Amino acid sequence: MTTHTITISERFRGPPTSGHGGYVSGRFAELIHTASDAAVEVTLRAPIPLDVELQVRHDANHQPACTVLDNDTLIAEVRLEPLTISVPPPPNQAAIESAAPRSAALMPNLNHLLPGQTGFHPICFCCGPEHEDGLGVFVAPVDQQVACMWETRPEWADSEGTIPNAYLWTALDCPAQYAFLAEGIRTGLLGRMTASIQKKPRAGAKLTVTAWTLEISGKKHFGGSAIFDEDKTLIGSAKTVWIGKQPAMHR
Repeated sequence: MTTHTITISERFRGPPTSGHGGYVSGRFAELIHTASDAAVEVTLRAPIPLDVELQVRHDANHQPACTVLDNDTLIAEVRLEPLTISVPPPPNQAAIESAAPRSAALMPNLNHLLPGQTGFHPICFCCGPEHEDGLGVFVAPVDQQVACMWETRPEWADSEGTIPNAYLWTALDCPAQYAFLAEGIRTGLLGRMTASIQKKPRAGAKLTVTAWTLEISGKKHFGGSAIFDEDKTLIGSAKTVWIGKQPAMHR
């Protein structure tokens, strides 16, 4: 058993006091050594504390896989897992841009727990319009999906001039929750995310992000999401599982 540490900065929050599920899943996925386009499954077991050293444990008998802990609290389990998801083609850019003002992420007083603020998660690193340095992924309903044109920034570049994988995982997270919201369903927290990045786009590129609902099973809400490059080539996709309230039975 080998152990080292990882820390999630406060900047990368989802809820105000814990890490953004997609971002931390992307960071945790990088902890196991695998092919660059292999799908990785990250199961979140507890809220991710911010600015705290978390312990990463690799079991030599179960590679490639690892667990992330906050002392005795299990935070996440990471392993290779095939991603089986059918990705629909993205809507055309004109339709996406026309729908953009209707994004729930830009609606005032959407979350009754946060009166006077904008969006469902106002300070979320992915979809929060009030985050001081967020990614600005504001999807809106288009046909049977939600979608947005995502303006990435050159200053996000990694050492290769491309967008970090953790940022791509971030952009694949929240949109699936908004896909459920577009159907009048509010999910809970992200419980599991399985994603594959086939190609890393250059920082500064204008990308298309889409998401759609898959199914609901008890308290589990399953969603799909994807990112396309400027030529509408698929560069990443994900399947997310949200743990929320079980839908009421209609008689």
